[in-house]
Amino acid sequence: MAVFRRYTGNRLELLADRMAECIRSPLSSPLAPEIVIVQSKGMERWLSMELARRHGICANIRFPFPNAFLDELFRTMLSEYREAPLYDPEIMAWRIMGALPACLPDPVFAHLRRYLQDDADGLKAYQLACRLADLFDQYLVFRPDMVLDWEAGKSGYGEEAWQAQLWRKLRENDKSQHPAGLRRTLLEQLRRPLPTTGPLPERISIFGISWLPPFHLEIFHALSGRLDVNLFALNPCREFWTDIRSEREMGRAVEKIRESTGIKTLSAADLYLEGGNSLLASMGIQGRDFFRWLTDLPGEEYDVFADPGEATLLQAIQSDILNLRERGRSGLPKTRIAPLDRSLRIHSCHSPMREVEALHDQILALFDDDPDLLPRDILVMAPDMDVYAPLIQAVFDTPAASSSDQAAVPRIPFTIADRSLSKDSPIMDGFLDLLELAGSRFEVSSVLALLDTPPVRKKFGLTDEDMEQIRQWVSGTRIRWGVDAEFRLQAGLPGVPENTWAAGLQRLFLGYALPGKDEQLFHGILPYDTIEGLEAQTLGRLAEYLHGLFASAAVLGQSREPVEWTAVLTSLLHEFFEGDEETQRDLQAVRQSLQRL
Repeated sequence: MAVFRRYTGNRLELLADRMAECIRSPLSSPLAPEIVIVQSKGMERWLSMELARRHGICANIRFPFPNAFLDELFRTMLSEYREAPLYDPEIMAWRIMGALPACLPDPVFAHLRRYLQDDADGLKAYQLACRLADLFDQYLVFRPDMVLDWEAGKSGYGEEAWQAQLWRKLRENDKSQHPAGLRRTLLEQLRRPLPTTGPLPERISIFGISWLPPFHLEIFHALSGRLDVNLFALNPCREFWTDIRSEREMGRAVEKIRESTGIKTLSAADLYLEGGNSLLASMGIQGRDFFRWLTDLPGEEYDVFADPGEATLLQAIQSDILNLRERGRSGLPKTRIAPLDRSLRIHSCHSPMREVEALHDQILALFDDDPDLLPRDILVMAPDMDVYAPLIQAVFDTPAASSSDQAAVPRIPFTIADRSLSKDSPIMDGFLDLLELAGSRFEVSSVLALLDTPPVRKKFGLTDEDMEQIRQWVSGTRIRWGVDAEFRLQAGLPGVPENTWAAGLQRLFLGYALPGKDEQLFHGILPYDTIEGLEAQTLGRLAEYLHGLFASAAVLGQSREPVEWTAVLTSLLHEFFEGDEETQRDLQAVRQSLQRL
């Protein structure tokens, strides 16, 4: 019988043990993949290793993200499902900007009309539309019932009234389904005692999730009526802590009641507000709401907690949070910590680079102190991995020390997870650079930088030696910027051909065909005659690249419909980029993004 099981624990290793037990029983079909929903690639990699350690192998397991899994579910369960890019925040912002002028004359939009009255260039309208698009996007996930009420004609009061009217304006002549509507339809479908319209997995697991909105939780719980759903949640506290409040929250609540009642002597104790553990109350607000939603869902509950003890400062803090204790209050004595305790350390560094260097030294020291410690046992977290990733590579990516070199620093094996695609992909970076070049002056540095991008270089068959040769040619022919003389005229500058790409290519080709020994001119052109033999192939590939690049500028400078832009941009992607095993996924991601235009 299908059931919803909830496992909560304070250590991922314990949750991984229970996860391994749950999937030990095979699915009915040996070809059916096990589905484990995670929130990051880092968690996927760690859990794969842990399952392989416990089972000897980790194979035929899919690790979709929550939103990706819901998209699959919508496709499976709802025959009328179609992707609705109109409700992506980036697209919705432009739709809101287009709908605002028709709404502003209405009295309910009076304050918006006053705000936008001196917006001649439309900048304020665009910024407002972006903020509203983000707000509506959150409404669709966190307040779907309110959005559906708006569509039914209810407007609410105050700020909600004009938002409801603006939303109804966006929905005019739009029959596509947005996430709130899809959720309602899917829940109705799952709660019917009828066979599903498509195949569902036999079992799903949700692992390591520290927070999910009710939107997802309701759907996962409704699924448990058709299949087994196992949710493994990391919970730092085994006590009921969803009612605790931080000192700031209690202060605000008390002040609000004082103002409304006039009782100035009112305190937090009079309102029965609990503080619990102050660290958990102040930093666990998001998790507190999540576990409140989670405990409201019926199902089987399993606690997987382990008290770390109080031997070190870190363990004492973890134990206090686990047991919802506050040292120094309610008669609880403070814990004495050893003077040389190093379980929790703070390093004050003057730059991110120095942070990474200090991290490297500390990890090496940990390996020296604990021979049983392995690289897989260490997790490094950062607030913005895109900032730290190149620094980590610079510091940690050192050559491995040989056995004879005693002074060399040993290399620490590492992987970097959870980087955004645009920051970690030469395909994405190169494609954006290509689009930016279309409106530029085609400076030498920008043109060669794009050509030196690995996917572009691979597409045109150029090697490192070829790139070095091309740089020498460009330097020798004094190419600086501009396509040709006509290009400079259109830019409002004198139409001189010198130092343009066209002039440089003329010298290069003429030098290969008609050597002039740097002395003889041909129709006023001095041949650059250092090219010979197979170097002509490199010259031909350079010319092919430049011809396509300059042609792309003309193509991108025209106005087109979105469907036409999809074809144009996809063609440019194919013309300039070629992926390999590492970048093929990124190439496909760009294609899919273009198809959504």
